[in-house]
Amino acid sequence: MARVGLVEDHESVAIGLAAMLGPEADLDLVATADSVAGLLAHPEASNGLDLVVLDLRLPDGSTPGDNVTALRERGIEVLVFTGADNAFLVRSAAKAGVLGVLRKSEGVATVVDAVRKAASGEQVVTTDWAAAIDGDPQLSAVGLSPRQEEVLMLYASGEKASRVARLTGLSEQTVNDYLGRIRQKYADAGRPAPTKTDLYKRAVEDGWLPVPERNHRG
Repeated sequence: MARVGLVEDHESVAIGLAAMLGPEADLDLVATADSVAGLLAHPEASNGLDLVVLDLRLPDGSTPGDNVTALRERGIEVLVFTGADNAFLVRSAAKAGVLGVLRKSEGVATVVDAVRKAASGEQVVTTDWAAAIDGDPQLSAVGLSPRQEEVLMLYASGEKASRVARLTGLSEQTVNDYLGRIRQKYADAGRPAPTKTDLYKRAVEDGWLPVPERNHRG
């Protein structure tokens, strides 16, 4: 029997998935939490999990990429279960190594089949997952270096260039040079970011900063 965990902060979704998997003799939903850290701390997690069904947007502000990486480092396969339309969040998860991306609006049979396949290590190919790993220019990564990502996250979150320089140990001129290169890379990718607000939007889209609003959840 496959041991399945769920990371989801909507109780109704957790209850729904438990009801879907309950009748399945080969699938056992053994642990549910509202964060990856919470799930990994769950007593059942110590007995091993074959699969984690993962929501994209969580209240702890974690990114899909970091969450998937944390689970994969434990040898746990991941299936994204989302209602989100943000293709960049989907791409972030896909790049980190999920087996598939499944919408919460899918029917019971589709959800159960996807969980069963993912729990056995099979890829679950859907339109959302395929789009996330395609070469679609609108979904393409901008190719920032780790240092540029760090500068972007700090600056886009509200820090001034001088403060970013102090936090990173770079000169203010170097920070400004990095910001110029970052803007150029976004422009080259067809996603211009001429203002600080635009850079904030791009950082959220690409999963480097948490999604601020909680009305339309994934």
